[in-house]
Amino acid sequence: MNHARRTGMMAALSTYLIWGILPLYWNLLARAEANEILAHRIVWSFFFMVIVLIVTKRWQSFKEDCRALWADKKRGAILLMAAFVISLNWLTYIWAVNHDHVIDTSIGYYINPLMSVLFGIVFFRERISGLKKISLLLAAIGIVLMTYQLGNLPWVAVVLAVSFSVYGALKKQLHLNPFSSITLETMLMMPFAVPYIGILMASPVNHFSLATPDLALFLMGTGVVTAVPLVLFSYGANLLPLNVLGFFQYISPTIGLLLGIFFFHESFGMAQISALGFVWAAIVLFTVAESLRGR
Repeated sequence: MNHARRTGMMAALSTYLIWGILPLYWNLLARAEANEILAHRIVWSFFFMVIVLIVTKRWQSFKEDCRALWADKKRGAILLMAAFVISLNWLTYIWAVNHDHVIDTSIGYYINPLMSVLFGIVFFRERISGLKKISLLLAAIGIVLMTYQLGNLPWVAVVLAVSFSVYGALKKQLHLNPFSSITLETMLMMPFAVPYIGILMASPVNHFSLATPDLALFLMGTGVVTAVPLVLFSYGANLLPLNVLGFFQYISPTIGLLLGIFFFHESFGMAQISALGFVWAAIVLFTVAESLRGR
């Protein structure tokens, strides 16, 4: 294995390991509401990404991307939509972790790649093999079965899968450097996040200045835990083929599932087992189809 491939694999593995254990971090912030955590995540992610751009000497490239987006209003509008969608994804994920829905988040991220394929068919008219069509059907059966057995739609899993797939589809149209992208996305949400934090700071429900120092530090750390895996992912994506990167993406929902069962002690009954059975079968078929296509 050459050095570049080894570096890429370490970066990708680190990315998905960090994403996998993120529920433990959000659990440290459980005293705060999801809205407050999201607002701090946006603000501190922006500041941390500015530092990353300066340290990695990408500031000039960032300014060029800003000028290009300002000149092309359509791309700017797409970026704004992407910023709103990823914020919805973050909010849903944070809320779910701190309201005993960690297993649902893992199901959502298991079906996310399959949802992305569906979006590719619908919006980009991509053609897929018969095996991939069957994998999509199996995933759909799993969600329908879980809905029937629970008596309600597993909306956390659906919102996470759909929002991240929409985000991916929007980013596909932007062709934007990932460093510039996350910086701009958080910058566009700053006009919403900063006033919200200001309002909270003047109220007794503020968990930043009125809470214990450790909670304030954890809120500031949301920028680090957001930006670091994205930076690592960008390196991994540049150094690894897509089929290898695709295999790694199932690490984080698997860790999330195990945390949901053994750390958060969430209910894991037949509804979740049957849904995951269909989803896992879909993933196996999808992986086989990708392998055959690669050959």
